[in-house]
Amino acid sequence: MALTNEKKQQIIGKFAATPRDTGSPKVQIALLSAQIEDLTKHLKEHKKDNHSRRGLLKIISKRRRLLNYLGKTNPKDYEGLAKQLGIGVSVKS
Repeated sequence: MALTNEKKQQIIGKFAATPRDTGSPKVQIALLSAQIEDLTKHLKEHKKDNHSRRGLLKIISKRRRLLNYLGKTNPKDYEGLAKQLGIGVSVKS
């Protein structure tokens, strides 16, 4: 259920600003989005897995906080990232 190192490296390579960038908000949001997708698939099969559902809600809220931060600090990156990831969100002023 967890992301493999290979998949993490692909995501980091795609969203990183520099080759050594692993902690920027864009990379963190992309990694969290991949985790959300995996957990959502898991929960479709295992509907009564409430422990994983709680973890999913925590990941979603963490991604939301990072998206809010990115939207305030760099709205251009925010909109581009939202389009790339298919997250339907708008910039709050």
